[in-house]
Amino acid sequence: MITSNQLTPGMTINIASKIYRVESCVKVSVSKGTAFIKAKLRNLMSEEILEKNFKLNQQIKEVSLVEHTLEYLYPEGKDYLFLDIGTLKTVIVPTAVLLDKINFLKEGIRITALFYGESVFSVELPVFLELMTVRCESIDDKLTVSNTTKEALLETGAKIQVPLFVEVGDIVKVDTHKSEFIQRV
Repeated sequence: MITSNQLTPGMTINIASKIYRVESCVKVSVSKGTAFIKAKLRNLMSEEILEKNFKLNQQIKEVSLVEHTLEYLYPEGKDYLFLDIGTLKTVIVPTAVLLDKINFLKEGIRITALFYGESVFSVELPVFLELMTVRCESIDDKLTVSNTTKEALLETGAKIQVPLFVEVGDIVKVDTHKSEFIQRV
């Protein structure tokens, strides 16, 4: 246990059985009344931001998350099956944890996962991936001076905007955090 006075950005805490990462915190002093700690917290399951006020010296449960490298295998029902590289055990990651990162999953891709006990709370894709385009938007009828990109469907199901010179079958480098085209490989 820690007190609210000890909160620092980057800490992971448990509030009402939910795991949060402290994004920022500041001590607020008021002229009339008691001071308090104002914290911005990110729910590691839903990625939602929550602002919460704590009394000075309020007890808070700090938790430690363990980082593992997982390799994507295949979808398993509504969830996704991964191989833990360190232990060689299979791990099921719920769709709710992956969110829109599902659009960049391809067999063999390695991700970083944060575990609390046996539960996966957060996953992080590599910043850049090289993926093949399987379909590109037809631009013949829409071609204008200002039209410099077209929509492309990648082999993983993600849709991104690419330059007009990218064709079906091209391998493109994609920024997975911004869902943006970087370059043709």
